This record gives sequence, C-alpha cells and structure tokens, in this order.
Amino acid sequence: MSSSNNDQNKDQNKGFFSAMTSGFSMFGNAMHRSVNGLLGYEGVEVINPEGGKEDAEEEAQRGRWKQEDRDSYWKMMHEYIGSDITSVATLPVLVFEPMTMLQKMAELMEYSYLLDRADECEDPYMRLVYASSWAISVYFAYQRTWKPFNPILGETYEMANHGGISFISEQVSHHPPMSAGHAENEHFTYDVTSKLKTKFLGNSLDVYPLGRAGRYEVDGYVYSAAEEPKVLMTGKWNESLSYQPCDVEGEPLPGTELKEVWHVADIPEKDKFQYTHFAHKINSFDTAPRKLLASDSRLRPDRCALERGDLSKAGAEKSSLEERQRAEKRNREAKGHQFTPRWFDLTDEITSTPWGDLEVYRYNGKYTEHRAAVDSSDSINEVDVRSTEFSPWQFGNLSAE
Repeated sequence: MSSSNNDQNKDQNKGFFSAMTSGFSMFGNAMHRSVNGLLGYEGVEVINPEGGKEDAEEEAQRGRWKQEDRDSYWKMMHEYIGSDITSVATLPVLVFEPMTMLQKMAELMEYSYLLDRADECEDPYMRLVYASSWAISVYFAYQRTWKPFNPILGETYEMANHGGISFISEQVSHHPPMSAGHAENEHFTYDVTSKLKTKFLGNSLDVYPLGRAGRYEVDGYVYSAAEEPKVLMTGKWNESLSYQPCDVEGEPLPGTELKEVWHVADIPEKDKFQYTHFAHKINSFDTAPRKLLASDSRLRPDRCALERGDLSKAGAEKSSLEERQRAEKRNREAKGHQFTPRWFDLTDEITSTPWGDLEVYRYNGKYTEHRAAVDSSDSINEVDVRSTEFSPWQFGNLSAE
C-alpha cells in the first residue's frame, strides 16, 4: 500500500491490502459460517468458528437454546432451503442475534481509536499501519454465526458516547435490503453503504456485503510511493495484528522488534452471543443520545424479546412488525408515494462488486443539524426512552408524491 494518494492505483496488485483498500469505503466482509453449530442438530457436521471440530459439539450446546427449541426450529427450517432469506418473512428467530444490520454497521466503530491515532500520527507509514489495522479489525465483528435482524424500511440506529463519535444509520431500501451509515468525530468521517444478499442452504448461511480476507491470517506491507516495502504487518484478524520496520527486501530491520498495534477486545465469559463488551454497549441505552429517535433499533420489540431469551415473544413481535411493514407499503403505493430516506440521499454513483452493482447513498448532513438542535434545546423533558414505542414510519411525510 502506497503512502501517496497519487500512487494508490499502482498498488492494486498488493494482495490482501489492495482488497482491503477496494472495500475501505464500503461495508466490508463476506461471512460464511455453518448454522449447524448454532442449531446443535444431531447427525450433521458442526463447525467450530476457530476452524477445528474438537470442541465444536460442546460449543454448539453452550447455553443459548433448549434442545427442544433446536429440534422444533430445525423441522421448520427445511422449507427455507434454497430461499433468499431476505424475502422470507417468517424465518424463525432461532437463527437471529438481538441486533439489526444497522447496529452491526456500528460495530465497525469498536476500534475507532486506531483511526484517531492515524490522524494524530505524523509518520505517513504509521498512519497507514493504524488505518489498515482498523480496516482489518472490522472482520472480527462479522464472524459470528447469528443473523442480524433485517431493519424495517425507515428504521434507524444512533450511537453516541463512544470515542466522541456521532453515528447514524438508516434502512434506505427494503428490496433489496440496503442500509447507509455515517460516523464522525474530531479525527475522521466514515460513510458506508450496505447491500445485503443472503441465501439459506440448510448447512450454511451466506451474507455477501463486500470483500474477503484469508482464513484469519493477515500478512502484508506498507509501501512507499516508490513501491518499496517500509513496514511489514502480520497477525490474525480474529486475534491481533503487529508491525515492524523492514528493509527493501521486506525483511525486519536489525535492532527493531515486532510490536502489537491491535488486538481483539475481551469477550465476557460464557457470553451466549459471543459479544464483546462493546457489542453489548451497542444494544445499551448508555450509548444512546438525548431524545432517541423512535425509529431506533434498540426499541424493536422483537429484538428486545430475543435479548431476554423469549423466543416465542420475539417470533410474534417479528411477524407483527413485518406485517405492519407490508401494510405501510400497500398504503404508500395506493397513494402513489415513494419512500424517501431522511438522513441519506441516493447518488448517481454505482460501485461494482463480485456480487453485483452497489448503489451508493451519501449522508446529507440533516442528522447533524437535528442532533445540534436537540442538544441545545432546554425544553425537552427527560423521559425514559425505553418506554418509547418503536416507530420506523414516523417520517412518512417525506414520501414524495
């Protein structure tokens, strides 16, 4: 990877780092994990996320669902084999985690301190070490087996109180499912568009936003504008990354040592969702800003029920939300209205990916104005936002005639 913007095109053949660069402005990982592990279903192969099978059966049985739940839901899931599950309204909640895709986008910010350090660093090569480490760190958040909830059209997620970051994401399209997000603090701004395509094959769950690394292993170099290696980087994206200055042959410089630049955050012991502490904070109202939007994912009743472990209620609430979404669509189409996102605008930009074209949405700045107005207002009564009814259709007046 070159330290000069003018030489970025020269480095498109630099292996993993060129792939990372191409996905740097987009939502970046392709997940391919067995759902057999989460079902714990007898007679099928169970795959450990770490790549082995020694303790996979134990992992599959670890504390999330009762055996009768797994057996019952497995029978239900036969009818979905070969289906595009983004269009299946009744996919059982067993395969879900208590988080939406909008919240999962916010997980990109878990290690945002690396971007802060990149901004503060004067050494151009170390800036790329920090920025590259952040880009690689996001892969860990997408190795979990569970499927996030598809957001309702118009649903949002806000995050504050993390590294000075203001984060907003919005479901901007229902078919195909598309989400847009924007994050910023005093050091950086980051924009992301996600277009989701999933297919349930019975023994795997594929999610294809964009990009893929190897199997955990990461090895590469930070290059100068003259295409000479300056810093070698090595590690595993599910563990840690380290760096070391190197010579023009890519060998470590004498008298230098390999230093860790990033490592995966701790996961609470026996956590049934394999969430880091930050992932739990995403669902927490501690990271919510003042006067949370009623369309926020935290308020979804199906997500809340699943987080409590109440599968029956989660399934009923999920079906209810999806029926409300279908009713809203029928009503909107009967009036000849077209849904218009509130916080993001569709651009003319189209980005090609291995799985098709990706339309790009751009942050329009209105959320910054909204948040500034809310934060400066003295007339807002502080209420328990947990009592707010989830309403992703609160901005219906944005529909265009």
